[in-house]
Amino acid sequence: MTTTRPDTPDPAGTADTPAARSRDNRDRARRQRDRAAEIAAAPYVAAAIQSTGIHPSTARLVSIDLVTYSATGEEVDTYHAVLDPGTDPGPHHLHGLSPAEIRSGQRFDTVLRSVTRLIDGRTLLVHNAPRVWGFIVSESRRAVRNSTNRTNRGRRSRGRRRRPGHVPRPGTIIDTLATARRRSVKLDDTRIRGVARTLGIDAPTPRASVERAGVHEAEHTRTDTRLVAQLFFDAYGGPAALEEQRPFACLDPADLHGDRFGLQRSHLRVDAADAERRFINPGPWQRGKPLTEGMEIVVSPEIAVDPDEIIAAAVGANLNYSEKLTRATSLVVCNQTTDLSGKAMHAARKGIPLISDSTFLEVVSGDIVPGTRE
Repeated sequence: MTTTRPDTPDPAGTADTPAARSRDNRDRARRQRDRAAEIAAAPYVAAAIQSTGIHPSTARLVSIDLVTYSATGEEVDTYHAVLDPGTDPGPHHLHGLSPAEIRSGQRFDTVLRSVTRLIDGRTLLVHNAPRVWGFIVSESRRAVRNSTNRTNRGRRSRGRRRRPGHVPRPGTIIDTLATARRRSVKLDDTRIRGVARTLGIDAPTPRASVERAGVHEAEHTRTDTRLVAQLFFDAYGGPAALEEQRPFACLDPADLHGDRFGLQRSHLRVDAADAERRFINPGPWQRGKPLTEGMEIVVSPEIAVDPDEIIAAAVGANLNYSEKLTRATSLVVCNQTTDLSGKAMHAARKGIPLISDSTFLEVVSGDIVPGTRE
């Protein structure tokens, strides 16, 4: 004879019943209200990082620092973590951490939830967004991938498994370095401390010194985080200036994509750099003459308009865009004509013509000489 055992009561009330679903919906709504209140109280978060190298594709984070701010610029919450990437820690002078300090740090996957809690839904303030956001995205994706792999390997084991987390989801990213460019600020030093001093903020010198070497990494990085916020709230005018539509470099995270170096740039920019060359490069542009299809342009950071505006105009005229300046470059878009540095300096040394953003947009909107197809 077969005996049917009665159903075991569900003490946690997790059965899929209308009452349980209703309770879940109420809990979800409450969490959403609580989260909305958190973000309303602190809608901004500033971030600074330390890494083992320059590019996210070849280097790793060794620390991350976050501070949330109210709409009026008061600090609300702070967070700092030293990270152990499990790889070569890189030179001490680059990040200020000893190999022992890094080895005692946390894995990024163990701090990802804390990082996303502070960033999700907020306006993220960073200095040099392609690099800083690039590192955060790169580390987050690696952490999610590793957590997923560990879950898959242990899926037969008992016990509830935590979700692996996700790449942080800021509402908007504001780049304080690019904002200085949009406002035509002449910069002798593009590091956060150099830009802050240029704009009248009392900041430590960006130059290396014995005194600076004695400052602990956590203090040093927190200073940088606060300077990012000071640039936004004090030097640039903060939320009021945003409402007045003064120039800001505002980025939509959904429109960003990693380039071959792991730097987070617009899809337009990454696609233009990777696009197939359909016309033979006719060589350098000659001032006073029209552009020719196939000419290769490079955009220097020292321009006032959004670089994407320049790149879109170039692509529309069948010009080629490159991130790297070479002897094949036809022209460089740059507003600076003296005290040149970076791409503009190398262009001048190679005899490659420089052209301002406004002049380029005027020339590219005129007649374009047909090119020779590859």
